[in-house]
Amino acid sequence: MELGLRIDVDTYRGTRDGVPRLLALLGRHGIRATFFFSVGPDNMGRHLWRLIRPAFLLKMLRSNAPGLYGWDILLRGTLWPGSKIGARLGDIIRAADKAGHEIGLHAWDHHAWQMRMETMDDLAIRRELRRGWDALTEILGREPTCSAAPGWKCNELVLREKSALAFGYNSDCRGARVFRPVFADGAAGQPQVPVTLPTYDEIIGSDGITDEVYNDYMLSQLERDKLNVLTIHAEVEGIARADLFEGFLELLARNHIACRPLGEMVASAGALPDGTIEPGAISGREGWVAVQKGLPTT
Repeated sequence: MELGLRIDVDTYRGTRDGVPRLLALLGRHGIRATFFFSVGPDNMGRHLWRLIRPAFLLKMLRSNAPGLYGWDILLRGTLWPGSKIGARLGDIIRAADKAGHEIGLHAWDHHAWQMRMETMDDLAIRRELRRGWDALTEILGREPTCSAAPGWKCNELVLREKSALAFGYNSDCRGARVFRPVFADGAAGQPQVPVTLPTYDEIIGSDGITDEVYNDYMLSQLERDKLNVLTIHAEVEGIARADLFEGFLELLARNHIACRPLGEMVASAGALPDGTIEPGAISGREGWVAVQKGLPTT
């Protein structure tokens, strides 16, 4: 049994503090993963305006967001433009690359994408993708090989714009198996590696799931002979829950479950079935996300 390990890096603090700790942790365990980096301004604090939405407020309370993320993340970019992550912390991104991890683009402006993507036209989407692509290419000295839409906010227009860039695959949706998206006109997009497992913030505090039982619960969600892909966040598993995450890696090792970068999941998938994405709902997550069509949503 294998687990595709995806690490989303959304913020300045997650890059500065979370990524180095994760690199050390993964290095101790001999694990390679896929890091998706946000490289533009960190304006994540502007999500606080969403507190007026009951579902988002309940999630913040359930997950103890201030203790989980820290006030510097929750307030960054609220009163002035946030720091440009890639410009200041490019050395950390390069360190992840040098350590042998797969490096992909998450976003130019994570907050802007998550809040406005569905109202963007093709030119706005192209501009956001290109700015992130150019910044990450400059940092790495080569083009990124993959991408993952922030918050799983993605539609056919986004997939079409990504097809103009040389991504080997994308991880833009929730689903059950690697597939190749087909557009309304019959054209095919780049391969998709969907996330199959819930994130920490989606389930913690629900249905009796506490930190004490979290790792065992996550282990129980893995399925043999099926795609298993987990997203962790540098801001959570790399900082406040780093010890919990290391315990999970130790649990995986005891059960002979290997972690892999997502690109290896594509390489081992064989012939890819056609598929499409559609808006859906995920328990514990406020708002819609892109899901592999034909899957049940809750």
